[in-house]
Amino acid sequence: METFLGIDYPTWWFLVIGGLFTGYAILDGFDFGAGAWHLFFKKETSRRIAINAVGPVWDGNEVWLVIGGGSLFAGFPIMYATFFSALYIPFMLFLVFIIFRAIAIEFRSKEEGKLWRKTWDICYSISSIMLAFMLGVILGNILQGIAVGKDYLYEGAGFFEFLTPYSLLTGFTTLALFMMHGAIYLLLKTEGKLFKKLTYLLKRGIIFFIISFTLMSVYTLLKIPHLSDDFMSHPILFIVPLLAFLSIANIPRLASKKKYQMAFLFSSITISLLLVLVAIEMYPNMLLSTVDPKYNIDIYNAASSTKTMKILLTIVAIGAPLVLGYTIFVYRTFRGKVQMDENSY
Repeated sequence: METFLGIDYPTWWFLVIGGLFTGYAILDGFDFGAGAWHLFFKKETSRRIAINAVGPVWDGNEVWLVIGGGSLFAGFPIMYATFFSALYIPFMLFLVFIIFRAIAIEFRSKEEGKLWRKTWDICYSISSIMLAFMLGVILGNILQGIAVGKDYLYEGAGFFEFLTPYSLLTGFTTLALFMMHGAIYLLLKTEGKLFKKLTYLLKRGIIFFIISFTLMSVYTLLKIPHLSDDFMSHPILFIVPLLAFLSIANIPRLASKKKYQMAFLFSSITISLLLVLVAIEMYPNMLLSTVDPKYNIDIYNAASSTKTMKILLTIVAIGAPLVLGYTIFVYRTFRGKVQMDENSY
């Protein structure tokens, strides 16, 4: 198999897709988390400030999801076809919630009525919660495997098969992680009474995450043993969970010192390291079959042709700096505390 810098092209594309979805988790993760806290804010001004904290950036964050999905389709079409057909209902629900969330952000301030705004506040918050939770449920199913059979066709029983104890636990852990991440982001964008309330909510978010993450980790070790096989055979890899643990531990320490920029950096690093753990646990597999391991979908049997991947990597080399540059430009433009004016949401 042809290689580039000593690494084969399917592995390169696996890394590219992993990087794109990591970027998405960091960026859309904090605005899902911010939305999940929304109903905890009782005052109209506080809710407007919270929405305006994510208002200029939420749609740009979702660009990473679109590019990630497109990259998965281009690089690993078999994985794309099997995965999205198997989880058709969860992904359709995800799409519904992402649409309602966008509508809620845009429509909320179009009318002054209390019922109008309250309705869209509920839609915004519930959609944000469900989006974070469903991402975790989908990740949990990837980790434990789904019923993939001959010709990589889904042979499962339907939607409720995906709601296993492990996938639900992964869903709550993802929600908790994003709520912690989102609370830190809002602390960077707010001041006054809302800032003070967020310091209290952040403490609760950290506790929620630590408890759910601990439970998920114990469940993984006891019930999903195949995920630790690579670590047992290559002990040097234990440095990744160690770094993840240290990163998690650093968040409450920095928050207690009110160093919220650094706390946000470490919550982003935590998300990255946890997804690196997922990549290590899965590689070279992308989707595990619970029917028979011979039906596992990996980066080799799911990959496009080598020529296609060469072209795709060329496109990535050109496009990735543009997307990253755009993202940096937007965040630099709207940095600092939220300032309300007549154009605010």
